[in-house]
Amino acid sequence: MSNYNINKGIGRTVEFKGLKAQYLFIFAGGLLGVLILVMIMYMAGVNPYICLFVGAGGASLIVWQTFALNGKYGEHGLMKVGAKKRHPKYIICRRAVNRYLKFTSKSSHL
Repeated sequence: MSNYNINKGIGRTVEFKGLKAQYLFIFAGGLLGVLILVMIMYMAGVNPYICLFVGAGGASLIVWQTFALNGKYGEHGLMKVGAKKRHPKYIICRRAVNRYLKFTSKSSHL
C-alpha cells in the first residue's frame, strides 16, 4: 500500500500531487460528481459502455482542467480572478455635485 504525504509542515498549504489549496476540493468534488452521475445512469438502465465512456471522459476532463487551473492561476490566483469579476468597473454617482459640497458662511464667534 502506498503512503502519501499530504501536509508538509506547519503554516504551509495542503498539497497533494502538485494540487494546492482549493484545487483539491474542486478535484475531489468533480470526481465525486462524475461518480454519482455514472451510478445514476447505470441504475437508470443506460448501456454500460456509455456509462463507462461518460465516466472515463468526465474524470479525465476534471483531472485535466483542475491541473490546468492549478498551473495557470497558482495557489491564490483563482480567488483573485473571482474577486476581480465582482469588483465594479466604475462607481456611478447620480446625485448633483452641489449636494456633496457644503458651504458654510463665516460668522463671527464672540
